Amino acid sequence: MYDLLVVGAGPYGLSIASHAAAAGLRLRVFGRPMASWRDHMPRGMFLKSEPWASNLSDPQRRWRLDVYCAGQGVRARHGEPIPVEMFAAYGQWFARNAAPEVDERTVTRVAPCPGGFEAVTDDGQVLHARTVALAVGVMPFVQVPAALRPLGPSLVSHSSHHAELGRFRGRDVTVIGGGQAALETAALLAEQGTRVRVLARAERLCWNEVPPPWARPWWRSARSPHTGLGCGWRNWFYAERPGLFHRLPEATRARIAATALGPAGAWWVRERVETAVEVLPGHEVVAAREVTGSRVRLDVRATGGALHSAASLRSLETDHVIAGTGFAATCERLGLLDDDLRGTLATVAGCAPEIGRDFESSYPGLFMAGLVTAPGFGPSMRFVHGATYTADALVRGVRRRLRTGAADAERRTIPAPGHRRGAVDAAGR
Repeated sequence: MYDLLVVGAGPYGLSIASHAAAAGLRLRVFGRPMASWRDHMPRGMFLKSEPWASNLSDPQRRWRLDVYCAGQGVRARHGEPIPVEMFAAYGQWFARNAAPEVDERTVTRVAPCPGGFEAVTDDGQVLHARTVALAVGVMPFVQVPAALRPLGPSLVSHSSHHAELGRFRGRDVTVIGGGQAALETAALLAEQGTRVRVLARAERLCWNEVPPPWARPWWRSARSPHTGLGCGWRNWFYAERPGLFHRLPEATRARIAATALGPAGAWWVRERVETAVEVLPGHEVVAAREVTGSRVRLDVRATGGALHSAASLRSLETDHVIAGTGFAATCERLGLLDDDLRGTLATVAGCAPEIGRDFESSYPGLFMAGLVTAPGFGPSMRFVHGATYTADALVRGVRRRLRTGAADAERRTIPAPGHRRGAVDAAGR
């Protein structure tokens, strides 16, 4: 039986594996290293975070992004975005050097068993471990507006479903959303000859400003310090003090996780969008249907208009809709967890799993990392920057759990369905 199974080999999973191996734990790591970065982002995209805030984490901090870039003859500079494909290659380099060998099979099921957990791989092998860390990234949590869900993938897709955009060359595409994924996707589409428009609920698009120089007068730094999430003391708190964030009241944490660092485009995308893309801010899709010729008709409402006002409604047709509408991390979408195990998990605001101070869920021995922990530890968990804090704290929690596991063995019994604590209903409420 292993001490730890790490499910996922993105920035969080690889960072956890590096720290766990250094701590002497007997572990296995599953997943294709950096799969979502390699397979779900088109060439030409750039990393929005600063290079110095995008390191995967090893205990000695030897395997940093700037070290990898230097080895490729590239200097990682403040204020200069890194291509996504270079970041993905960096993560693979990190996996080869800073983590134990990664098993690229997919774990399809995690369930309780005596003394811990059993995990089943996609080829049917069963492994056992005393603890499990879920670092499944964002792909299980893809969010598509309800009005678009009845349409098939030939008509509607999510921005994360595209490793390349060439099939849309010469066609008409509507992108939904006002964040970086939507806006950069729209820019890439326009630059390859696609007729593209952006629909966004917000009355105006938001753009991040060019970051101030790294070296600047002390009083400017004191007023608005650089952080892994942008400048400012509020961002500093989110980026550098996740442990203190975790002590805030649950309602406060949930509100901040849902609203802080909202949709915005990077400064280096702005001109590319404003000069080449039709933008319709203050609009939302209320209905969608397939029309003759395998096109989509969208019924769109001005968000400032009355709910049933004819004047606030319009229709448009398009060949394809790409939803750049982000991700919603809820318990119900953790489909690899055994149903009964998932049903026992306590939740934050009835949605995301409740996470303890060492990233342990309410079920002893089951740890979580990444986006799903943002309501517990703050906005930094939505970014690579959060992997450093997570890896250190989570491995510390695993070691504590291993020490106390025998004493807690009786707590591993699955309660009867009528007594599940924090159970999630079919709507995720």
